[in-house]
Amino acid sequence: MATGYVRPARPSDAGEIARIQLATWRVAYRRLLPRHVLDRLDEESMARQWRSAVEAPPSDRHRVLVAVEQAEQSYLVGFVASGPVDQQALAPNEPAEALGPEVAAITDLLVEPRWGRRGHGSRLLAAAVDLWRSDGLTSAVAWAFDGDDATRRFLGSAGWEPDGAARALDVDDMLVPQLRLHVGVPAETA
Repeated sequence: MATGYVRPARPSDAGEIARIQLATWRVAYRRLLPRHVLDRLDEESMARQWRSAVEAPPSDRHRVLVAVEQAEQSYLVGFVASGPVDQQALAPNEPAEALGPEVAAITDLLVEPRWGRRGHGSRLLAAAVDLWRSDGLTSAVAWAFDGDDATRRFLGSAGWEPDGAARALDVDDMLVPQLRLHVGVPAETA
């Protein structure tokens, strides 16, 4: 019987995180992003960025967590990166103070498709919420591709809703629409 758990990412996980990100994007976003863009992504460069995010985060409230599937051996199967909001969380022309210092932002939440529907995404999200709560953050936001029904359904099942903000990413001269979802961070229950 397989079990799963979440733990903080280690620098040695950076290569696996990059592999998961690349594999997931190439499957989940193949209809949303141009194929040549996905084909050009450099796993080694992505791994260096993830190593930096784990080793030298912008603050002690910026974290990368990994999901592990454990059977006869352990496999990294997903990850979440989050922290207090920054410019990347804002909608176009939204003032810097619009979201406030008590808001968390998910920058990435991915589970490799072959490991999906085993609770890893829910465990990652729950672990992130626990950390936001301990950091005094009271709500959270995340951007999702407008055409990414799986992410929107997953977050929606956890109470996330669109907040009305939208943007379009310019991906090799193709505009890819995104919408921002938000949720309140529930108070700790006794």
